[in-house]
Amino acid sequence: MASPTSFLSIFLCLVAFLFITVSADPDMLQDLCVADLSSGIKVNGFPCKDAANVTSLDFFSQGIANPGLTNNTFGALVTGANVMTIPGLNTLGVSLARIDYAPGGLNPPHTHPRATEVVYVLEGTLDVGFLTTANRLISQSLKKGDVFAFPRGLVHFQKNNGRVPAAVIAAFNSQLPGTQSLGATLFGSTPPVPDEILSQAFQTTPRIVKNIKSRFQPKK
Repeated sequence: MASPTSFLSIFLCLVAFLFITVSADPDMLQDLCVADLSSGIKVNGFPCKDAANVTSLDFFSQGIANPGLTNNTFGALVTGANVMTIPGLNTLGVSLARIDYAPGGLNPPHTHPRATEVVYVLEGTLDVGFLTTANRLISQSLKKGDVFAFPRGLVHFQKNNGRVPAAVIAAFNSQLPGTQSLGATLFGSTPPVPDEILSQAFQTTPRIVKNIKSRFQPKK
């Protein structure tokens, strides 16, 4: 019987093949274009680093090898392995992330405007779901070894309802999928969304809106 590590390797290879052949990002026009993150030039992506200065470290990261700290408001932490940490991913149209969840931890409702997401459960159990534009909830309970897909741009979430920590590896068909967390986006923006807009949208009072906003303001 194949080991969990073998299944994970096969999964990541299949996801990489799928995302390379059906990429959300523009197609690459050269062998590589390692991101020059220090450049002041603004393009759709990042300018290319001088090829003479490219090294293997531009394609390497150990950033998702270990569990992340989950002692925060939601009890979950996303650690990205995208073009910002692996400059060699520039123009390749793929990235990964590790998400760790404390018992009861929540990756709150959010969207990735530039990518479809596929998660592989490393450990623990999760209740996950996404919402279609017809307002239908598609949900599933996951255990170790399970895989689940979240379509590009749709609101989705993951919740650890178990008594032990959980973790997933997430794959994206974008070098930088972007994340918009609904609560932080609507109630913690700068400048703020007017109270009357939020109170009308959520059918509540400006007082409640102000209270919610206070929870998303940076702690002084």
